[in-house]
Amino acid sequence: MLGVYRVGVFIPTPGIHVDALKRIFSQGTVFDIFNLFSGGALEQFSVFALGIMPYISASIILQLLTVSIPSLQKLSKEGDYGRKKITQYTRYGTVLLSLIQGFGISYGLEQQKVLLPGVGGMSFYLTTMLTLACGTAFIMWLGEQISERGIGNGISLVIFAGIVTRIPGAFRDAWGTKEQFGGLLGFLVLLAFVYLVISAIIFFERSQRRVPIQYAKRVIGRKLYGGQSTHLPLKLNMAGVIPPIFASSILLFPATLAQFWNSELMQKVSAMLTGGLFHDILYVGMIVFFCYFYTAVTFNTTDVAENLKKNGGYIPGIRPGKSTSDYIDMILSRTTLGGAIYIAVICILPTILIRQFGIPASLASVFGGTSLLIVVGVAMDTVAQVESHLLTRNYEGFLGGKTGKFKGRRS
Repeated sequence: MLGVYRVGVFIPTPGIHVDALKRIFSQGTVFDIFNLFSGGALEQFSVFALGIMPYISASIILQLLTVSIPSLQKLSKEGDYGRKKITQYTRYGTVLLSLIQGFGISYGLEQQKVLLPGVGGMSFYLTTMLTLACGTAFIMWLGEQISERGIGNGISLVIFAGIVTRIPGAFRDAWGTKEQFGGLLGFLVLLAFVYLVISAIIFFERSQRRVPIQYAKRVIGRKLYGGQSTHLPLKLNMAGVIPPIFASSILLFPATLAQFWNSELMQKVSAMLTGGLFHDILYVGMIVFFCYFYTAVTFNTTDVAENLKKNGGYIPGIRPGKSTSDYIDMILSRTTLGGAIYIAVICILPTILIRQFGIPASLASVFGGTSLLIVVGVAMDTVAQVESHLLTRNYEGFLGGKTGKFKGRRS
């Protein structure tokens, strides 16, 4: 499936002058992050140019709407049926966003004059919209097939494959320009630094605050239930990679508008938000804000407290109900601050490496920021899934016999 996806990255959309398009991407736009997640498909404007980003956007929108709209919130609590309906709505939203983005990109490309001679107009808009929407729908189908028949989250693996394919080119660029940052010794130091960053991400992604939970003993009939102790795990990074994606998109949006709207004010705003100390401070501040915002949207402490109360669970020393909700919220606020600082440091690393040490931008963008968070996170989840499958199969071997299968009583 991943091989089919990589083949599609190199199938071009009709009517585009690819070399002229690459010059636009070299200037830095909001499409940089889309190009990263699509594995370079947007830069080549292939049939998979939009990648899986419309699906991610539709999923995030549905998550936010589920919290704010009571009917969707009720639907999400209806078990398997509710999940299927929300997945169906997400698919519809993906196609709709793909059509809208396809039209916007095709119109912008025509304004930038990167089309082949004789190409343009409504026919080009419709062709591009249909091609890109079908490409995104096909990638979405591939991801769902990987999830159903493979290991792990298929959508995440598609993004993972797109980012990983850029690593060899990043190392090549770093080796070709190693004299800028200390020659062979500097290159080895850089590899050691990359190893330390990956180790730090693994450590922080696995970090969690375990809130102790005690369940009361209950007598049902002649049996005694409950009484066990467990914990509520609160991850240090509850928001994942959503905050840097939102922050990057918002900060790069003026740079994209400046290419289509050539005004003096827009050019000044674009220059201010695409580099410098002001950009870095604003970027870190927005990451911290979106960490708190997305955690508050996706993790409802009131529902957690109510579920604990219904099942006879409580936090030792804390009253059930509102007191439990406030206590979990207090802990979550503190852990989210630590997670936000960790994400901000990882995401600002590429800028520091490029400005202070002269590291090539291709290597710094791959081994720092959002891309490295995604690669390490998906790799950890996939390894956990593989270990789970292996453990399930090995349990059969403990049951005796050469075949390792269950045997009937008469055999």
